[in-house]
Amino acid sequence: MAQMNLLQAINSAMDVAMASDDTAVVFGEDVGHFGGVFRATSKLQEKYGRERCFNTPLTEQGIIGFANGLAAQGSTAIAEIQFADYIFPAFDQLVNESAKFRYRSGNEFDVGRLTVRTPYGGGIAGGHYHSQSPEAYFTHTPGLKIVVPRNPYEAKGLLLASIRDDNPVIFFEPKRLYRAAVGEVPEGDYQIDLSRADVVKQGTDITLLGWGAQMELIEKAAAMAQESGISCEIIDLRTLLPWDVDTVAKSVCKTGRLLISHEAPLTGGFAGEVAATIQQECFLHLESPIARVCGMDTPYPLALEQAHMADHLKIFEAIKANVEF
Repeated sequence: MAQMNLLQAINSAMDVAMASDDTAVVFGEDVGHFGGVFRATSKLQEKYGRERCFNTPLTEQGIIGFANGLAAQGSTAIAEIQFADYIFPAFDQLVNESAKFRYRSGNEFDVGRLTVRTPYGGGIAGGHYHSQSPEAYFTHTPGLKIVVPRNPYEAKGLLLASIRDDNPVIFFEPKRLYRAAVGEVPEGDYQIDLSRADVVKQGTDITLLGWGAQMELIEKAAAMAQESGISCEIIDLRTLLPWDVDTVAKSVCKTGRLLISHEAPLTGGFAGEVAATIQQECFLHLESPIARVCGMDTPYPLALEQAHMADHLKIFEAIKANVEF
């Protein structure tokens, strides 16, 4: 075990993947000698050479188009999109090509060895072009997997599982936690199951559900609620597509209440899908309406970033209102 921050854990995962798989290739804007804008790929080119870790032109559609071709020919493609906000020029390649390769060929060919890494979310004063959380756009697309880690240990294990999964994966990294989150991480090889949510804390009064950087705020709100005598069960969804309905439903049947929180705007956010499904699965067990605490339905603001974010205080107030309903 070693102390690592989130960036170091992600770098370690790619290092392990490249060492164990000679076909694994890392590429994106400035990822070579420079190590990427956040230095997530530092020293990988130095260790594995320019043929396996290299810069691409500044074209996201080109990066994913190249990644699809590379994965279709049997290589393990690990592509970096510099910010999640920049992923939209590659939207067509991801939803119309990556996601449909296997289906369109009757399983004769696929791009299952493709992983797209990209930093998402706010909290770094990045403004509206460097702070968005676009995960919900991709959860509408069968054929993709969507994964979001919450801490260094989870990040390494989930990224290694994503790289080795038989389906194309978009791996959203919470950039606010890149250097802020530090923890014990195995230096060797390990994987975390992509199909299972993680029950972070047991509780009896309300289930709190989130993913990525939002988990830190949910845990902070739960600690405040505990001081008020409210017992919160906390679940990290980890994988949004496909998501672990059974674990969430089992928890809600026990607590009778559910609060979902994410950084993305409320309308069309993935919390709505979770709420609809759990209402269907757990209707007769619910003691109050399912609550959502999310970002505002506005472009991501620079000056009003703190007001826009679904922080621990908003979550705590929603917990109290839900329990007192």
